[in-house]
Amino acid sequence: MAKGSSGFVFGLTAAAVASVGFLAYQASATVPAGLGKPRPTASARAAADKATREARNPAALPAGTGRGERVVYAVDRARVWLVDGHERVTRTFTVTPGSIDPVPGTYPVTSRSNSVTGTDGTPIEHVVRFTAVDGVAVGFSAAVGQRKPTADAEVRTGGIRESRADGDAMWQFATIGVKVVVIR
Repeated sequence: MAKGSSGFVFGLTAAAVASVGFLAYQASATVPAGLGKPRPTASARAAADKATREARNPAALPAGTGRGERVVYAVDRARVWLVDGHERVTRTFTVTPGSIDPVPGTYPVTSRSNSVTGTDGTPIEHVVRFTAVDGVAVGFSAAVGQRKPTADAEVRTGGIRESRADGDAMWQFATIGVKVVVIR
């Protein structure tokens, strides 16, 4: 290449870079508002919508819990909903989970006991069992003689404790075979 042509190549390169820069600027100026910005995925939007609904009404029945008569237990929210066959929530309340959580899924009520001693040694009533985890029965119950249910984290227990009034409602509602839907 001749010595004079290097100035020419430099000039062409500079003009090309300037042209590309100008075209990029023009393109960015014509992008509609909101385009070009990262947009949340459908699952991220669904999670944000769910969080907004729960913040507005923490007692609202979560979506996607099935149909028909059922008990819905949200492990992470420590809340229960009793849902009748017409999709109406007849009662909702908070609970005190045991040290063992059930795996999310749908289970039938398999056994009930009017009055027994819990795995932690506490007298309990209106026990409604629906699954077992590592050989430990999991179910709802109300502690007798305690105003506020408590759980001993040192003892492996699947007892999900309710107030006595809530335990009475559960006992009336959750007969053998009624579905228990466990969600996170």
